[in-house]
Amino acid sequence: MDLENNNRIKKESWKTVLTLAYQSLGIVYGDLSTSPLYVYKSAFAEDIHHSDTNEEIYGVLSFVFWTLTLIPLLKYVFIVLRADDNGEGGTFALYSLLCRHARVSSLPNCQLLDEELSAYKKDDFTTSTDKNDTSSTLKLTLEKHKTLHKVLLVLALIGTCMVIGDGVLTPAISVFSAVSGLELSLTTSRQHHQYIEVPIACVILILLFALQHYGTHRVGFLFAPIVITWLLCISGIGVYNIVHWNPHVYQALSPYYMYKFLRKTQRGGWMSLGGILLCMTGSEAMFADLGHFSQLSIQIAFSFIVYPSLILAYMGQAAYLSKHHSLQSDYRIGFYVSVPENIRWPVLAIAILAAVVGSQAVITGTFSIIKQCSALGCFPRVRIIHTSNERHGQIYIPEINWILMVLCLAVTIGFRDTKHLGNASGLAVITVMLVTTCLMSLVIVLCWQKSVIFAVGFIFFFGSIEALYFSASLIKFLEGAWVPIALSFIFMMVMYIWHYGTQKKYEYDVQNKVPINWLLDLSPNLGIVRVRGIGLIQTELVSGIPAIFSHFVTNLPAFHQVLVFLCIKYVPVPHVKSEERFLVGRIGPKEYHIYRCIARYGYRDIHKDEVEFEKDLVCSIAEFIRSEKPDCKNNIQDNEDDEENLTVVGSFSTSRGVRLSEDDGEIIGTSQLQRVESLEKPKKRVRFVVPETPQIDPGVQEELHELMEARESGMVFILGHSYVRAKSGSSLIKKIAIDYGYDFLRRNSRGPSYAVSVPHASTLEVGMVYRV
Repeated sequence: MDLENNNRIKKESWKTVLTLAYQSLGIVYGDLSTSPLYVYKSAFAEDIHHSDTNEEIYGVLSFVFWTLTLIPLLKYVFIVLRADDNGEGGTFALYSLLCRHARVSSLPNCQLLDEELSAYKKDDFTTSTDKNDTSSTLKLTLEKHKTLHKVLLVLALIGTCMVIGDGVLTPAISVFSAVSGLELSLTTSRQHHQYIEVPIACVILILLFALQHYGTHRVGFLFAPIVITWLLCISGIGVYNIVHWNPHVYQALSPYYMYKFLRKTQRGGWMSLGGILLCMTGSEAMFADLGHFSQLSIQIAFSFIVYPSLILAYMGQAAYLSKHHSLQSDYRIGFYVSVPENIRWPVLAIAILAAVVGSQAVITGTFSIIKQCSALGCFPRVRIIHTSNERHGQIYIPEINWILMVLCLAVTIGFRDTKHLGNASGLAVITVMLVTTCLMSLVIVLCWQKSVIFAVGFIFFFGSIEALYFSASLIKFLEGAWVPIALSFIFMMVMYIWHYGTQKKYEYDVQNKVPINWLLDLSPNLGIVRVRGIGLIQTELVSGIPAIFSHFVTNLPAFHQVLVFLCIKYVPVPHVKSEERFLVGRIGPKEYHIYRCIARYGYRDIHKDEVEFEKDLVCSIAEFIRSEKPDCKNNIQDNEDDEENLTVVGSFSTSRGVRLSEDDGEIIGTSQLQRVESLEKPKKRVRFVVPETPQIDPGVQEELHELMEARESGMVFILGHSYVRAKSGSSLIKKIAIDYGYDFLRRNSRGPSYAVSVPHASTLEVGMVYRV
């Protein structure tokens, strides 16, 4: 019986893996699978020429084969995919891993309690408890030098900015290359092609971006069939061309042809590497989209379907070109010239659909990485719309979508050819890969606990290959490669200014915290009135009382009967479990009814709406009151930075703690506490449903009644409306960055995510000037 159950579980797991592998074809490999549309055309764009000896075409094929084998297959599929962050991948996943294994995080409000999160484990890749000397030395070096913290952050931001740049360039080159098949299918002259191709490409791009708000899930079921059809199409055409034109083209797979290619073409061959590297476009998506699938599913899909199809496609194009030496220009050297004329129109239609699918994946990936940056304090807060209730990773960001569309149309209309678009896209792709290689070398030592020899070997081997391609792309700076650099510089300035301003604002809050004794001295005798309801004071501080509260009380000497200092912060993990969401503590004696609540989120977590968030918050405080240790109830928090006073409390959705019920039911037994009746107009009954216990302490029962009354009276969000200015004596650069750059970004960014949909009647803003 046990053997039968094991076989059944094994079959189900393999079924799941194969299903994910099928789905990954449409989401992950759309960009990579369309690269045959423009690789040969970009490689032969004026740098080298196709001669009768075939050394050029064989050399390009050899470079393509070994590049696909070493970078996407060996580096990403078999090595980098193992460096996941609790199942998540991408540039920020690597940075997150490093932040957890060494204290190099750029987040200012980190706590030791965060390291007790289950997702914060430091033994992801090794069971050994002994760290080698190299790992310890490297860890201490990184933690000691603050400059290295900034270097790691900047490195991660560079990779991120290039991914955003790729989100602009990939849709442009993919769609334009697909549409360029019209130059062989129409009878108009070449000079008039751009008047047909560019408008059609622009219309497709506009439709692509306009449909983003519907979400990938609505048309996602079509993605995998389209990509599979495309892969079967290009591999079938490749096999036909190999058999019909040159069955011996396989000989070009020998690395000897790379040497012959460079020896003959010299500088022109080196510059053509900027076009050859486009065969790797989309490889980073295998790692970035890891969170939606699994390592094994991505490995199977690439190794058994994508990789063989691409190799056959490139070999087929080379076989055709090796027998057609009259094709002297990049106008004739491309993908469509090797397609049999009688099926050219259907192939054109499939290519356009595949290009749209590939572009969709890149755009969605850009949304995801901007969400991660925003969560980790490196990008202004933007409106994030979740387009699917089933898949957390499918999001839509309106502002970013329209910015990407405008930039994409600008480069398409501005360049109007695959040569310049290819130069621009190539530099963005190879820069992201170089960043991944650098961060991976640190992961190998710090996280995997491997010898430094492995790290040096990794960065030397793959870094040398990528540095060669990087140099070939950078040399074409004036021929299109300046675009990703310009875009990255702009996004880098936005990110760094926002991060710098946010950090300085937090430092000001820490330096101007209100002493705990000031709060303890406040009482009705001093003119302070406690009004009904819950006052929710938003703060970035994880300890202490923010200056904005004293500013509020000074101008309005009253606050609510229950006061909650709420801090919503992100930790360097992808997800925080519901049972570990809240940290709750008490400020002052219990009769003050003042609490601190820290809500922790991972950089991929979804925020609930304001109704569910309020329930979660109130229930977390109620659970803290119920489970608080007796010796801590009257403890005054003398040390406001002491984390021992905070208790981990789960979300009400875990159903293991106190839950909130709003109905007209009667109270039965001691496990339910009914609200105190009031003379006001009838309201929905509010009660706490607590786990059955032998006895509830009268003091706990009274405090829960007080919390229920406040909950019924309503909740007011007290938000700080800050004006950040550089203090006198600051440098000119700092004044420009803070007074103009950060101020502009702050005024045009969204408020805290939990307060976006809060009614204005429940919001109270307190203005305050920060001199940083």
